Amino acid sequence: MLLRSATHLLGLQLSLLRCCWALGCNEMESSPDFSLPGDYLLAGLFPLHAECLGVRRKPEVTLCDRPNNFNAHGYHLFQAMRFAIEQINNSTSLLPNITLGYELYDVCSESSNVYAILSALTLRGTRNIEIRGNLSQYSPKAVAVIGPDNTNHAATAAALMSPFLMPLISYEASSAMLGFKWQYPSFLRTIPSDENQVETMVLLLQEFGWVWISLVGSDGDYGELGVQALEEQASQQGICIAFKDIVPVSARAGDKRMQKMIYDLDQAKTTVVVVFASRQPARVFFESVVLAEMTDKVWVASEAWAISQHITEVPGIQNIGMVLGVAIQGRLIWGLKDFEEAYVLADKKVLGQCPQGSWCSSNQLCRKCWAFTKNRLPTLGAFSMSSAYNSYQAVYAVARGLHQLLGCPSGACSVGTIYPWQLLEQLRKDTLTFNENGDPLSGYDIIAWDWNGPKWTFKVIGSSTWSPVRLDINKTAIQWHGKSSEVPTSVCSEDCADGSWRMVTGIHRCCFECVPCEAGTFLNKSDLYRCQPCGKEEWSPQGSLMCFRRTIVFIAWHEPISWVLLVANTLLLLLVFGTVGLFAWHLDTPVVRSAGGRMCFLMLGSLAVGSCSLYCFFGEPTLLTCLLRLAPFALSFTVFLSCLTVRSFQLVFIFKFSAKAPTFYHAWVQNHGTSLFVVLSSVCQLLICLMWLAVWTPLPTREYQRFPQLVMLECTQANSLGFMLSFAYNGLLSISAFACSYLGKNLPENYNEAKCVTFSLLLNIVSWITFFTTASVYEGKYLPIVSVMAVMTSLGGGFSGYFLPKIYVILCRPDLNSMEHFQASILDYTRRWRST
Repeated sequence: MLLRSATHLLGLQLSLLRCCWALGCNEMESSPDFSLPGDYLLAGLFPLHAECLGVRRKPEVTLCDRPNNFNAHGYHLFQAMRFAIEQINNSTSLLPNITLGYELYDVCSESSNVYAILSALTLRGTRNIEIRGNLSQYSPKAVAVIGPDNTNHAATAAALMSPFLMPLISYEASSAMLGFKWQYPSFLRTIPSDENQVETMVLLLQEFGWVWISLVGSDGDYGELGVQALEEQASQQGICIAFKDIVPVSARAGDKRMQKMIYDLDQAKTTVVVVFASRQPARVFFESVVLAEMTDKVWVASEAWAISQHITEVPGIQNIGMVLGVAIQGRLIWGLKDFEEAYVLADKKVLGQCPQGSWCSSNQLCRKCWAFTKNRLPTLGAFSMSSAYNSYQAVYAVARGLHQLLGCPSGACSVGTIYPWQLLEQLRKDTLTFNENGDPLSGYDIIAWDWNGPKWTFKVIGSSTWSPVRLDINKTAIQWHGKSSEVPTSVCSEDCADGSWRMVTGIHRCCFECVPCEAGTFLNKSDLYRCQPCGKEEWSPQGSLMCFRRTIVFIAWHEPISWVLLVANTLLLLLVFGTVGLFAWHLDTPVVRSAGGRMCFLMLGSLAVGSCSLYCFFGEPTLLTCLLRLAPFALSFTVFLSCLTVRSFQLVFIFKFSAKAPTFYHAWVQNHGTSLFVVLSSVCQLLICLMWLAVWTPLPTREYQRFPQLVMLECTQANSLGFMLSFAYNGLLSISAFACSYLGKNLPENYNEAKCVTFSLLLNIVSWITFFTTASVYEGKYLPIVSVMAVMTSLGGGFSGYFLPKIYVILCRPDLNSMEHFQASILDYTRRWRST
């Protein structure tokens, strides 16, 4: 529907032109150099004269053949097409017995470009364009169009030809925009797309580490779209554009507009300048650069001017610095130079006065082309040869398509009507010339200008191929401008040291300060602008490029300090069990009976339970070992202290207060006060421990905060309120036991335990004060070791203070373990008490 509407709109426009041609154009003639009859005609659009920038005031086609406006580059393209058709017509293998003809046009403006396209679209044998609802049977004068040379002209031509699906093969229009097949379905080209050129230039900048650049383009689709694409892709790759500007079409070297551009470019302080411009704007730009005496830059050239003599002929350009560029891969057309020389020597008609409405309107005239001599020919340089090859290749692509459509591979070509859409379909099958998008399969050369000899030349230092786009550069072949011969740098800020991230200081990401990554973070080289946090199980020092696995620590069984403590605790446990056996054997002796008799077994059992709980401090913590670490010790030590307290209280009361308070004494004995006190005291501690384990349950945990490089395997709630209440309760019992023992310091020698008990209780208190003090200032791996030592000191102190003197008497002084000795001691105490 859209195509039909566009077709009708075009019909309205072309109807007016048909009227014009019918009235005043029937008498037009063509120059013999610009036309050649044949079975099938190809139209060629070439810029034989420079672009006409004037504004038209009348509806007339711009006259291209103007004095001092000859374009030698376009001339070589023009001759390349003529040469290709002459070769094909002389060939016996390609289109045998078929003659190709041509209609060539000079396109120096948009009006001349449109004129040429409309002329190619006229019906064969007429000067009219007929619009139909179905154009599949439309047979125009030309079966294909070669050209035009730039994006603006090609876009216009492709849009006009799209309803007819007439092949348009451009040799120099490289804009990526023309590759949109929904908009330009019949467009093909033999020059690579700017999409690949932009990718190549970005890779070139990355290859040398140039991330701080300036970007200059030319007015028009080629320069503006190229600059836009380059800016987008460069920014994605971390390249910053410090300066960007467009050379206007109307600019002249040294004018105010160019002076301001050069000044701003100089202020940008970039070493590398990318110039993505057409030839003429590029020449104006570099003439202004030379006038400003700007030197020591690296200029990166687009293919439009990289090896163009139009630029290298600028006076003084050899002083601007180093020029690297992207150029169409060098190709040679063997015989083209001889063909051009033969053209000069050929007999030509004498040109007469150009009548109004004839050659001057059709732009099929080139007076200077007729004036060449053998000694005065345009130089066929590398740039023109590469572009001429593209024109040459386009003609051969059409010839191969016709060769297939006419059935020539069978041995004989059958001459018949070939419609443009059929030829377009056949060209799309030419996988040797075009890819699926109608672009060529060739790549780019990477070149460097060379001024070492008497004349300018260039060296091929690398190549670019696709897809994907890959760059291959021989860096040893580059001779850098300057004394150092080193690769110039173009950065806003120098690279940061390893492990430091880039803190952007302005609007450009390339301008930054270096800040070391904090501990616990690292710099991933895929993102240099922020530090990545390490994982929970990892750590890193300040300024790190990677994270390290944390070391998992706990009190392992095999560590030396563990062995020392385990051996000590096991020896204590063996002593306790040995004491149980010893006291059981001497249960009825005065020493054991004075120590508490059977209560000693309860005291020894509580010490054994507390000692066994110490084994839960070793190895990787589990729920069971966390529950059994301190709570059993607290409860068992409560039993021990309760027995010690009530035993000391009972001795003091018997010797000092039984006579003064006989009633209380008898009640105490009859109601089993000793056992009752031990039970009640232990039950209170049991309730505290149960609350402790229920409310502040010790659980195994992995602690990450205290040490960045360690994972501490420990139990939670190590210093919880429940723990503090339990040990406060034991502290109260310790004070009570100490008080009762101190009151009994004057008791008979065999019952006087004040010194030993005081020593053991003092040792207990000091050990836990030491533990709490250490825990307040140290939270490392060995804190559980401090806890083990405090528990062991309490247990060892209690055992040694209360039981070791009695063991000594039983084993070493059996003479003191007799009734006679105890009775004598009591009598001695009674005499002293009565005397005082």
